[in-house]
Amino acid sequence: MPFIDVKTNIPVPAESREIIKKQLGDAITALPGKSEAWLMVGIEPEISLYFKGSPAPAAMVDVSIFGGASSAAYTKLTGLISTILTDELSIPTNRIYVKYSETENWGWNGSNF
Repeated sequence: MPFIDVKTNIPVPAESREIIKKQLGDAITALPGKSEAWLMVGIEPEISLYFKGSPAPAAMVDVSIFGGASSAAYTKLTGLISTILTDELSIPTNRIYVKYSETENWGWNGSNF
């Protein structure tokens, strides 16, 4: 039940959104027990986003998961996410933040897991 929310201050063409969605689906497997089968992805382009006071291309990625994972798994996923956004959108890795949120309460289909 992971959710990856990508916010960026640059345009993201439809073709790039599809590529990013697909690659994030592959990348989520860096977290044990997680797969694209339950992954939800949000991509919000062209938002007001400033990093170090600059409007240069940047991204804020929020990864929410049911349960938790190890620090090593999060580090691996951060690298994969950074590579995806750098390759597809030319956002430098030093202008990408990735935040992780773990929860024991996750609702779906009118109930909670």
